[in-house]
Amino acid sequence: MRSAELSPWTHTHVFDEGNLAAEKRTRLVMVITALMMVVEITAGWWFNSMALLADGWHMSSHAVAIGLSALAYATARRYAHDHRFAFGTWKIEVLAGFASAIFLLGVAVMMVVGSVERIFSPQPIQFVEAIVVAVLGLAVNVACALILNGAHDHGHGHSHGHDHGHHHEHHDHAEERHHGHHDLNLRAAYLHVIADAATSVLAIIALLGGMFYGWDWLDPVMGIVGAVLVARWAVGLIRDTSRVLLDREMDHPVVEEVRQAIAEHAAWATTPQIVDLHVWRVGREKFAVIVSLTTADDQVTPEAVRRVLGQHEELAHVSVEVNRLVGDGSLAAIGR
Repeated sequence: MRSAELSPWTHTHVFDEGNLAAEKRTRLVMVITALMMVVEITAGWWFNSMALLADGWHMSSHAVAIGLSALAYATARRYAHDHRFAFGTWKIEVLAGFASAIFLLGVAVMMVVGSVERIFSPQPIQFVEAIVVAVLGLAVNVACALILNGAHDHGHGHSHGHDHGHHHEHHDHAEERHHGHHDLNLRAAYLHVIADAATSVLAIIALLGGMFYGWDWLDPVMGIVGAVLVARWAVGLIRDTSRVLLDREMDHPVVEEVRQAIAEHAAWATTPQIVDLHVWRVGREKFAVIVSLTTADDQVTPEAVRRVLGQHEELAHVSVEVNRLVGDGSLAAIGR
């Protein structure tokens, strides 16, 4: 068994640097959202607008969810060096993103229930006042979106510092690379703000239709449309965060890169056989790898394999087991 000090990946288990800018901006957006939430709920009840009231309650879930995102950043940073977390604390942020998605889904259900009630029990609406508040809410949402957008770390792009000779166009990960959304916690907060902006737009449309054309039914209908839109976004976020939390990463392009790096290394006389391979995410762009190889080539050692895989900077923690084929066909483990 080789000494652990020989492996460069065992020096630290802090695989993600965190996102301090996102933490600060998320806290600011939480305060702004909470204040606007109070205004919209009060105005929706006073002016009797279901779309505006739904938007206000929707924003209340945003205030909670965005606050959860800010708390997750702080918690992950606080416990970053706690050895009880075997592979770091980054997944605390992902867990917050998952919880935010559940909040979104719950609000979508509430929006549908409230809107259906208004369809069967319509109430008079004070359109001018409600429109003014809805426009104010939209302006706040746009400002919050700009604040969070400034926290995106564009340096998190998928760059390895070497040429793989191919492009990563995997469908499941295309959205993740878009707009720096490797940070699923920030993406969750951003999505809450965008979802609220969308429902604000729908509320304005509904109120204008009711004021100029007498389409009072448009107010609850737009509430349902907004709920469907929010639910779709929530399901997408649940899918992406669940993939990370459940370590469902074996379809990620980096897995094929590991296989190719081992199979195509020119210094080895024979290609080692991969008998076991596990790859999972431990940071926004960092992965851990466990690989077990069988080979008769003396050049294939744990240290040599780690040097080969070390060319891929996204591999933050690598464990290698090499089993040597001996003359009688049996296996002899030579180290990790």
